[in-house]
Amino acid sequence: MKGVVIVLLIGITLAIALTQICARGRESSARAATPPVGKILTVDGVSVHSLVMGTGPDLILIHGASGNLREFTLGFAQRLSDRYRVILFDRPGLGWTARPKGHGGAWHNAAETPQEQARLLQGAADQLGVKNPIVLGHSFGGIVALAWGLSRPEDTAALVLVSAVSEPWPGELGWTYSVFGSKLGGALVVPLVTAFVPRSVVASSIASIFAPQEAPEGYAAHIGTGLTLRRESIRANAQQVDSLRPLVVDMQKEYHLLNMPVEAVHGDLDTIVPMQVHASVLMNDLPQGNLTVLKGQGHMPHHSAPEAVEAAIDRAAIGAGLR
Repeated sequence: MKGVVIVLLIGITLAIALTQICARGRESSARAATPPVGKILTVDGVSVHSLVMGTGPDLILIHGASGNLREFTLGFAQRLSDRYRVILFDRPGLGWTARPKGHGGAWHNAAETPQEQARLLQGAADQLGVKNPIVLGHSFGGIVALAWGLSRPEDTAALVLVSAVSEPWPGELGWTYSVFGSKLGGALVVPLVTAFVPRSVVASSIASIFAPQEAPEGYAAHIGTGLTLRRESIRANAQQVDSLRPLVVDMQKEYHLLNMPVEAVHGDLDTIVPMQVHASVLMNDLPQGNLTVLKGQGHMPHHSAPEAVEAAIDRAAIGAGLR
């Protein structure tokens, strides 16, 4: 019996080691295939990836869960750079932005709150000389944009919320968030995903996010799904999402303090962040809220209906007196 146990332990150890080796190999390939496209800034010792293009009033773009700033560089940011200085950031733990001290590592499961994320990106924006910006947030980035506005109400011209998380939601999130975000799951399960998840699973996930529309050709390669599947990024995303709801409950109590123009753009067929749960309710919480409902659109209108999102940004700029 003792010999069987020893053999079993050796097998488990070898399996764990092989998984970690495969995970590191995939991560190395992902980093090589999807390098930084902008400048790496240092904010309180944390590396923050930023990209700036165009001239005009400052416009911040904040991506959603499991993404990076490349989410906006498949044409959308370029549409705006003729009349705005467009500033894009990777959120903590995603893309090429690091996690603040105390948040990273396989055995840590403390998530960066929306307020902490906004504060980190604001520090990077300050280094870039950003003044009185319009702040756009997509999906999870929407709650970070709201935190940005709440923390700097006098220096935020307007908010634009695209398919944005903004209100407490009923029910529970999927089990993957709690497992991947836990200490044990983050240390043992996440490396298996990084090392062995097939491309078909990634393609299916992208299709569900874009439904009922289709992802643009080349989307997966452009955004760099390999960056999303790094161990640290999977853990960061899971922890941030899994811990979010009680933070949103508290933030909702302060939305009445957002006196700047707030433009919301939301597809009525969005099943990822349902409009009826979020944007429709949010309009009752804001002094200056305006909701544009996109009929037949899903979760990714900046790809599938960019003109509508672009128009919302221009309305926000006019409402804030920037244009």
